[in-house]
Formats: sequence, C-alpha cells, structure tokens
Amino acid sequence: MPQTPKTSIRNVNELHHSTFSPLDRLAIAVTDHVGTMGFFLIIFVWTFGWLGWNLFGPREWRFDPYPAFVMWLFISNTIQIMLMPLIMVGQNLQGRHAELRAESDFQVNRRSEREIQEILTHLRQQTKTLERLARELKK
Repeated sequence: MPQTPKTSIRNVNELHHSTFSPLDRLAIAVTDHVGTMGFFLIIFVWTFGWLGWNLFGPREWRFDPYPAFVMWLFISNTIQIMLMPLIMVGQNLQGRHAELRAESDFQVNRRSEREIQEILTHLRQQTKTLERLARELKK
C-alpha cells in the first residue's frame, strides 16, 4: 500500500508573526486595542471630562470655551486621522493572517482526506481477507 509522504505541520501563526516589522507589530497592537471597551471608556471619560470641565468648571480655569471646543475638536480629529490608516494597516495584516490560516486548514484537510482514504482502503482489504478466511474455516 502506498504511503503518503509525511510533511511537517507548520504553525502559520508563528510563520505570520515572524514576518512582522516593528511597525507592523504596532499596527496590530493598535488595531487590537482600539476595538475594545477599555478604549471606548477612555475616550468616553476623556470627552465628557473635557467638555464637562469646560462647561461647568470654574470660569477662570476653563481652557477650551463653549460652544466651539476648538482644542477638543482639534485633538479628537488628530486622533481619528492617525488611527484610521493605522487600523487599516492592522486589518490588512490580520486579513493576510486569516488567508494563511485558511490555506493551512485546506492543506491539513486534504492530507486528512488522503489518510482517511488509505485507512478505508486498508479496512476494505482486511474485511475481504477476514471474509476469505471465514469461508475457508467453514469448509
């Protein structure tokens, strides 16, 4: 019976992560953390703290006057402009990782299918042999 060649299973996670540059690692870290409730809560608290202070704080200590909140808008827009492309880079890297995992899964499934076919063939041969032996014993 022919044997399928044994190929080592590669860890696509390690393979993928080993190709990251430091900037790629930064993009993945930002993408992973920006999409969390923790980040949302930080932005929420910062926004309401800033706006609340500049609406209700002591008049002489307010630094970003109502209604424009120019400094808050500037900082918020700067954060958004910086995060948008960085998140897109991180998502592209995550997409490539998903493609590598899918290809690896496909290869493992193909190899498993070949091995299952070999096992079934072997079992059929054993069944035939057992049936032949049973017939011979009955004689």
